[in-house]
Amino acid sequence: MENLRVMLDESDIPTHWYNVVADMPNPPLPPLGPDGKPVTAERMLAIFPETILAQEMSGERWIPIPEEVRAAYQLWRPSPLCRARRLEQALGTPAKIYYKYEGVSPTGSHKPNSAVPQAYLNKVAGIHRLTTETGAGQWGSSLAFAGQMFGIAVRIYMVRISYQQKPYRRSMMRTWGAEVFSSPTDMTQAGRSILAAHPDSEGSLGIAISEAVEEAASRADTKYALGSVLNHVLLHQTVIGQEAKKQLAKIGEYPDIIFAPCGGGSNFAGIAFPFFADNAAGGRKGKPARLVAVEPTSCPTLTKGEYAYDFGDASGYTPLMKMYTLGHDFMPPGIHAGGLRYHGDSPLVSQLFHEGLIEAIAVPQRATFEAGVQFARSEGIIPAPESCHAIRACIDEALACKASGEPKTLLFNLSGHGHFDMSAYDRYLAGELEDFAYPREAVAASLARLPKVAA
Repeated sequence: MENLRVMLDESDIPTHWYNVVADMPNPPLPPLGPDGKPVTAERMLAIFPETILAQEMSGERWIPIPEEVRAAYQLWRPSPLCRARRLEQALGTPAKIYYKYEGVSPTGSHKPNSAVPQAYLNKVAGIHRLTTETGAGQWGSSLAFAGQMFGIAVRIYMVRISYQQKPYRRSMMRTWGAEVFSSPTDMTQAGRSILAAHPDSEGSLGIAISEAVEEAASRADTKYALGSVLNHVLLHQTVIGQEAKKQLAKIGEYPDIIFAPCGGGSNFAGIAFPFFADNAAGGRKGKPARLVAVEPTSCPTLTKGEYAYDFGDASGYTPLMKMYTLGHDFMPPGIHAGGLRYHGDSPLVSQLFHEGLIEAIAVPQRATFEAGVQFARSEGIIPAPESCHAIRACIDEALACKASGEPKTLLFNLSGHGHFDMSAYDRYLAGELEDFAYPREAVAASLARLPKVAA
């Protein structure tokens, strides 16, 4: 019988996080303040503790994982690497398809990989209260879970459209003791301003970030936790790729192409960055692996955005970051892949894309659900809408291999299950989901309002 799952022992949980900054050909560009000068650590301390900032600003290749965090990781790590043999057969492709399954975590996604260390590091710093935002709910539920683990109170601003679409994600957060509010709210100045201008606003991650940051900055007992975009979050997620490399090595395999969903960047970075380290050293199999970020056509940050300094939130509370952006006041349509509805992208992912070291493609909503259903009917797992983007791109590549006869090895990050997204699948199966390719003129209008920074 062919083995389709590659497992590791708990002793194989990584001991260090991998910091891609050490292998980038050019140093990352710094975040800027309103005056156009690099932001000082003192300003960032208003929302992050020193324990987090040290990781955010580090250039060291390897950052030790505290034993308390590794012990918490044991609840679900190492996660399995699986061969999608039935999907290969259904496609009739000569390609080998592997996926790293992060849906085995307590919250059903990859997000606890960062939520747990963030909660722990805040606890070490003496912080007992955190605010955050969430789109689809994976990050919010993960921080609620981690907060409960380390005795930290958590308040979550959840994007309104997702708050309405994903009630059981709200239930998860509340079960773990968190407060959850539909963003925009009337509890913050940022929320009130949005509601005054757009009473029927469906919300966005940028708005929810504004609300969470505003509250954290106004309370001495509270810090802010972010689920993607920033360097330290991407750092924490690299346990995914490190494990995948070790699992593939056990069976003598190495990927030609790696696919992952990309909204803020943590999902993509988690699996791709450890393989970028190999690329930076010359690559394996005689050439670098292709690293492909997959985003929705309705929120095409990398594929239609501009590489510029912009705010990370809708109200301009955060420092300016050099990233691919659609404009901080960009309002994406209410697609079901809520975790990918962000106007910007990780500065690290953005810089690597700008320098041609990684790739990006955009796929439409209906095609992603088509891929998710095909995967579920072949492999049994119902994937999260975000994960369906990587599956779509991987299936398309596998079909290209079928046409060319090339036996490539493909890997994608199955970043979470879709058990709380069944209303989206219901709409797809009923033929009610719509595609939305954001028009370039609308993007241009939003980009025209970017902050003016000499950079």
